Amino acid sequence: MYRVNEIFYSIQGEGAHAGTPAVFIRFSGCNLSCPFCDTEFGRYKEMTAKDIANEVQRIGGDSKLVVITGGEPTLQYDDVLAKELQRIKRYIAMETNGTKQIRAEVDWVTISPKQSFVGEVGIPHLKYCNEVKVVYDGEHEPETFGIVAKYYFIQPCDTGDSEKNKAIIEACVNFIKANPKWRLSLQTQKIINVR
Repeated sequence: MYRVNEIFYSIQGEGAHAGTPAVFIRFSGCNLSCPFCDTEFGRYKEMTAKDIANEVQRIGGDSKLVVITGGEPTLQYDDVLAKELQRIKRYIAMETNGTKQIRAEVDWVTISPKQSFVGEVGIPHLKYCNEVKVVYDGEHEPETFGIVAKYYFIQPCDTGDSEKNKAIIEACVNFIKANPKWRLSLQTQKIINVR
């Protein structure tokens, strides 16, 4: 059984797959406590791998992209669920903080390091992925933590304060101009107000 916070169909708003329709599987539970986390860990439903795959197929129709997220998905994602999602021919993307090993096959890995927010416990152990996405809060310098990736994204942290957000976005743009291997990732889903 898996503790699932929610499963929903929308568009991927961030990173290299931005704008792509996707079914999101958000697991409950994490090994870190980030101040900006948007997951309600106390609320979840226990589901089998088959239940999850059936729900993905029901709500996602022909959409192939499935985003495994959380919380921290590596705490629950395993071969049983991977095989169920492969059975229904889905492209499996995972967003992880990188502090735990991925125990089952995925097609795309995004590491979003959180060490700046939670100290040594947040240092990523994974060193290879498809994309790195660093959330920038205007205080902690973005870094790769030695992770090798095809894409490096910096994403402004939404603080809820419009003036602070403007300053953070400006700092992100200046960082990218000075460090051209990085690209800007915006939370498109929030900008256009879709779930």
